[in-house]
Amino acid sequence: MKPLITWIALAALAVPHLPVHAQVRVAVEHLGSGEAGPGWPFKTVPRPARTDAAAGAVFTVVDGRRDRNGGDARVLHDGLVPADEDAPADNFFFDAGTDGGRLRVDLGRAVAVREVATYSWHPGSRGPQVYRLYGSDGRAAAFNAQPRRGTDPVVCGWTEVAKVDTRPKSGDGGGMHGVCIRNPAGMLGMYRHLLLDIVPTSNANPFGNTFFSEIDVTDRDAPEPERVDASPGRGEGGVRETIELEGGAYAVTLDTTGAPELTDWAHDAVVPMVREWYPKMVRRLHSDGFEAPARFSIVFDRRMRGVAATSGTRIRCAAGWMHQNLRGEALGAVFHEMVHVVQQYGRAPRVPGAIRPPTWLTEGLTDYLRWYVFEPQTRGAEISRRNLGRARYDGSYRITANFIHWVTQKHGEELVTKLNAILREGRYREDTWKELTGRAVQELDRDWRADLERRLGGEGH
Repeated sequence: MKPLITWIALAALAVPHLPVHAQVRVAVEHLGSGEAGPGWPFKTVPRPARTDAAAGAVFTVVDGRRDRNGGDARVLHDGLVPADEDAPADNFFFDAGTDGGRLRVDLGRAVAVREVATYSWHPGSRGPQVYRLYGSDGRAAAFNAQPRRGTDPVVCGWTEVAKVDTRPKSGDGGGMHGVCIRNPAGMLGMYRHLLLDIVPTSNANPFGNTFFSEIDVTDRDAPEPERVDASPGRGEGGVRETIELEGGAYAVTLDTTGAPELTDWAHDAVVPMVREWYPKMVRRLHSDGFEAPARFSIVFDRRMRGVAATSGTRIRCAAGWMHQNLRGEALGAVFHEMVHVVQQYGRAPRVPGAIRPPTWLTEGLTDYLRWYVFEPQTRGAEISRRNLGRARYDGSYRITANFIHWVTQKHGEELVTKLNAILREGRYREDTWKELTGRAVQELDRDWRADLERRLGGEGH
């Protein structure tokens, strides 16, 4: 698929408050998942800048609520861009289910603004951008520096500069979007303040608020800003490649550029595991009206501490820990995170009044699939006499995994599929166990521990 490049002559748009500068042009470039990459390889829109006029600006949320799963406004002008398509912490976005909001950029002084560029990257509906851009030098008598929703910026000292909408005619527009607003005559205007009035890409989808990665402002009278590195990797060596699964139904992007020493292991162990087990987990954890992510990524990073973590469809693995555990738990840890990609709890379409699943159950269910389905031969979730005293149904991870295994032995393995659907839709309550088994979770917990004590010969020390 070739990049989508669009030029919009704003003077021809029949919209209210047309910009004063009739020659303003908006260049839009959309790179689908197959073309997008960490080098931000746009052909028409310039790559994001590190040293532009916005680098030292003050970014303020004038209206709307920032999603706490993402970065704050500083990520919009820090000169750093995401290395992957689903990296919430590296992007700014408004809270799920809200109607976007307004962002103000204070450059500190009036600048001869040559162009404004905005960048976003997400595999789904949070990729496209929909906003109006306003500018002001802040000198008008009626100037309002923070006009909230319901106030037309044009009536309080602002000039409408451009209207942006990068949504495609079909599909959710997932991928990388770059927008460059410029005037071929050389200047958009003398502006100290810029205001972006941002709306979601879809009102039907609560997860339609754009993942904004960077906002750049180029000063006509300053040296050309430094751009992000166009090279596809973050380090010397390693690979970043996309591998198809299940005949192209799914794909995983494997990235070892941050830890080249793990490339061979990733190819020899991780790729075969993902090829076999991702489709299996999709089928095992199916639920009505839900489709598991078709694309996800696994990134190995030397800078990361801990073990591994998943955000949306991006798995990050701590290279140091992985390297130390290649002959032990490393592969199982990657499997655990891959299950989280399939689960999508809190991100999938949910019922009205949905509640967040308890962490102990989310992790316990994932560890059940790891220790009793993927690698049962390791007996990694078995409870010994030594830790019997800590056995409790909500103990999380391996302990809850053991509890779930015991319940499935009594009530059937289809319980896991049903429980997954309930968690995904936000319908979990404590009495869910009684609905599924006919018994309260406290009763199940009591009998499970009693069974453990019988098998282990009493509680040990």
